[in-house]
Amino acid sequence: MTGNIKMIGVIGAGQMGCGIAQVSATAGYDVKLNDISLENAEAGKAKIVEAMDRMVDTGKLDKADAEAAAARIVPVGKLEDLADCDLVIEAASEKEAVKREIFSKLCPVLKPEAMLASNTSSISITRLAASTDRPERFMGIHFMNPVPRMKLVELVRGIATEDVTYEASKAYVATLGKTTTVSEDFPAFIVNRILLPMINEAIYTLYEGVGSVEAIDTAMKLGANHPMGPLKLADFIGLDTCLSIMQVLHDGLSDSKYRPCPLLVKYVEAGWLGRKTGRGFYDYRGETPVPTR
Repeated sequence: MTGNIKMIGVIGAGQMGCGIAQVSATAGYDVKLNDISLENAEAGKAKIVEAMDRMVDTGKLDKADAEAAAARIVPVGKLEDLADCDLVIEAASEKEAVKREIFSKLCPVLKPEAMLASNTSSISITRLAASTDRPERFMGIHFMNPVPRMKLVELVRGIATEDVTYEASKAYVATLGKTTTVSEDFPAFIVNRILLPMINEAIYTLYEGVGSVEAIDTAMKLGANHPMGPLKLADFIGLDTCLSIMQVLHDGLSDSKYRPCPLLVKYVEAGWLGRKTGRGFYDYRGETPVPTR
């Protein structure tokens, strides 16, 4: 563990928040996992325990280490429960208004020296930091999905972020056994600035009838050696998240090449958000995924 960071708070018990809590607890940190209700936070911890049990079964994690990590994760249902945390990482939905509201309610309960971070994949760190009472102690710490398996973490400084905050964040990520890359505070940073327009173009390729879902994914897997086709990857990320990132790019850079594909908008409006809702570019409700177009 790093010097002054011992207790980690994670806001959001979804896939990303649970992943961050899991790797932090495995690295020896005490973790408080928060969500809008205690029941949600407890359900999040249950998913973490299931994930670690699978790692034990496959020999990727020692059983005693898994049990110790699970014991370090405490589900909480109120932001006030995070008052003693040294670093709080927000991993709520990719909506700026939601994140700003969380920070406005969180800051009054934190100790003055506590650091804040957002796991946002696209939103301005400078703008989010400005909504807090400690912009100099605010960082973008962007984990990749799924957190336990992906080695990269993007670090993003806001205009006011102090060196000590950056160094402490970098040291924290290093203790998790992950590699950092540093991005300037531009819309979508590095990974999603490159990845999401590719996914959006794949959706345009489907929309314009150039190829079917299977043809597009097979072409990119075998023709570009991608481990997963772009449409299946979009389903894994969440089509609502993909749309939010494309909207941030389009609004932030004012370039028509970032215009979200109308088919992506239609799927999100239908509530077909990918794996998490059972349907996206594939239908996941049966034994094997089936293309929906």
